[in-house]
This record gives sequence, structure tokens and C-alpha cells, in this order.
Amino acid sequence: MPAELAYAFSYTGRLKEPLTIGGPYGNRTVFEVIDGKVDGLGLGGEVRSGGADWMLIGADGWARLDVRAQITLSDGAAIYAYYHGFLEINEAVQAWLARDEMTSYGDHYFRTSPRFETGHPDYQWLTHTLFVGEGHFLPNRTVEYRVFKVT
Repeated sequence: MPAELAYAFSYTGRLKEPLTIGGPYGNRTVFEVIDGKVDGLGLGGEVRSGGADWMLIGADGWARLDVRAQITLSDGAAIYAYYHGFLEINEAVQAWLARDEMTSYGDHYFRTSPRFETGHPDYQWLTHTLFVGEGHFLPNRTVEYRVFKVT
């Protein structure tokens, strides 16, 4: 049976102004998470502050994502989320960076491969399921993802 994608959940993260570091491998830029929400099939909760995207923007016009975040679900379960991905730095993304303009999912290539850790028995399925996500930008320096599990 071929693999398929099934919607799992969505989440948002509101970000601080980026910290631009630079560096020899590209332009290292850190977007710290202020807060956010998780909502979907059996999941609901808050993205906590303290996570960030340690993004590396290359001369080729692509950003390599390196994200870590903490989630507290409505029942108190704690989840550690981390992922890598790619973001095409095109005109739509540049408009969001410069003027906080909303983008749509199809405006740019923005894909992730999230993984999760938890000790909570009800959410062990997160630790051994393959996920892919797609993102876009909202106003107020917010990112939104739709996450799908690979069946």
C-alpha cells in the first residue's frame, strides 16, 4: 500500500523580532517563540515560550530551518517538538519580513519534518509517527503550520 498523508493538527507560533547573527555558513538568524497554539485531532494546547528557529539563510535564497519548541497540552501533557525544514526566501517571504504581510500556503515552498518526544502514555503515538508540515506567515510576526502524518 502506498504512503498517504492524513491531517493531524495545526499550530501557530508568535515570534520575536529576529536576532541576526551572520556567520561563515550563511546568515544565521534566530526567531525566538513568544507563544502559540496547537489544535487538531486529539491535541489541543499551548506552545510555550523559550523555543526558537535557528534559521540559516544561504546565498542560494533558501533558509534551512532548525526549530525546537515546548508544548503543554490542555490535559497537562508536556511535548518536546523539533524539526528541520526548508523555506524559499522569495518575494512573499520578503514582504512578510519587511511589512508583516500575510502569505498563503502556496506562496512559497515552506516544508518541515517535525518529530516529537513525550513521556505521557496517551501521546506515545507522536514519538513513532512520521510527520510532514507546511507553513505560511500571518500578521503580528506569526507562523502557522498544517501538520500531516504519513500513513
